[in-house]
Amino acid sequence: MKEDQLHFMNALYEYIMDQVDVGIHAIDEEGKTIIYNRKMREIEAMDTQDVLHKNVLDVFMFPENQNSTLVRALQQGEETVNVKQTYFNNKGTEITTINHTFPFREKAEIRGAVEMAKDVTKIERLMRSSTRKEDTRFTFDSIIGKSDAIQEVIELSKRATRTSSYVLVVGETGTGKELFAQSIHNGSARASAPFISQNCAALPDNLIEGLLFGTTKGAFTGAIDSAGLFEQAEGGTLLLDEINSMNIHLQAKLLRVLQEKRVRRIGGTKDISINVRIIATINEDPIDAIANDHLRKDLYYRLGVVTIFIPPLRERLDDIPLLIEQFITKYNALFDMKVLGVKPEVLDALNAYHWPGNVRELEHVIEASMNLLLDEEWIEYDHLPYHFRHKSMTSDQSAPVSKLASFLNGDEEGTTHLKDQLDAFEKYYIEHFLHKNQWSISRTAKQLGLSRQSLQYRLKKVGLSSKNE
Repeated sequence: MKEDQLHFMNALYEYIMDQVDVGIHAIDEEGKTIIYNRKMREIEAMDTQDVLHKNVLDVFMFPENQNSTLVRALQQGEETVNVKQTYFNNKGTEITTINHTFPFREKAEIRGAVEMAKDVTKIERLMRSSTRKEDTRFTFDSIIGKSDAIQEVIELSKRATRTSSYVLVVGETGTGKELFAQSIHNGSARASAPFISQNCAALPDNLIEGLLFGTTKGAFTGAIDSAGLFEQAEGGTLLLDEINSMNIHLQAKLLRVLQEKRVRRIGGTKDISINVRIIATINEDPIDAIANDHLRKDLYYRLGVVTIFIPPLRERLDDIPLLIEQFITKYNALFDMKVLGVKPEVLDALNAYHWPGNVRELEHVIEASMNLLLDEEWIEYDHLPYHFRHKSMTSDQSAPVSKLASFLNGDEEGTTHLKDQLDAFEKYYIEHFLHKNQWSISRTAKQLGLSRQSLQYRLKKVGLSSKNE
């Protein structure tokens, strides 16, 4: 073979190796790496120079009592198919792969070994982290609020602790649905049994099915005998968070388990009896979820034996001072601060806000505000995060604009004369922002785009006097 043709074949070989979407790692009879393609470099987060021509056991670390499948193929002549292996690169990063490994023979002698690997590192981490066995620290005493709206929900939830009926908790994001779920578990006869939480939106369908129902070895590539969440929660409570994010076809399988109280692992042939209470949460109106094909109607009827609707924060504004006090106490301890509370104008702004993120958003606002304090003991309006003040300002602008309708209809001052109406509206508009800024001339002038002197002149003109300045 001519030298230029040999060069071409080597270049073509390297190109093909790097285009293959499977990690390929080959070693010679001394255990040194001779082939290490692009995909393998990506899987192991290693550079070619760190691996090539070096002994595998000098580069990678394997858990105690576990050997490299590649080295085992070289030393023992074993071929292994679809074997899961977990090991560590030279930086200590954990890697998990599914390997097909086999020895390379020449004239009946083993001259090396080849491994083809599929990366399952991310899947392994997701499977490990997605299942949360809670310490269930929340009880009904943890729920802050004295408003009629929240007290009614607490009373209904307490009644739900007396039975093992399924519960559906409905509420917008940030309203505290899991807090109620844990409280129901802790107040029930199942309190000493497991409480397991799974967010249905956190994992793809093919993973969450195995997590819920369990797997049998050989059911699919890399599958092992593993108990699902239903089995793990035996005798206790399984919280399925954001059930409306679950694939509609998987919901049908879930419904069968709930009706029969038996589960079959993926790839298994045996049904396993279960004794688990299901609490599911949903962050949209169930009727809308059914109409939009986010929730099966029959699953809703099965889960919604007890349905608890948690009110959004905008419908329980009386609870804002209590929640503020709770959050300030929490972050005083975390930040080693001694904040006493919020100024009246801050409370006014918080009460006037729509709270799309509910209680969780309120906590974030308080935490962000306390991060801006130096030695102050009170949270003032300027300490509130910029994005909150901006949104509040936008919503506050609507009050004078809506008020304009009454002026246009001649309902104010008993006249429709243009000059009188303009004067009346100017007075109302200035007074609105003075009140919003706690009668601060400087802040109001800045917000209205006026100088202090110009605002002072207009105050006299419309018959207003500054209270604080």
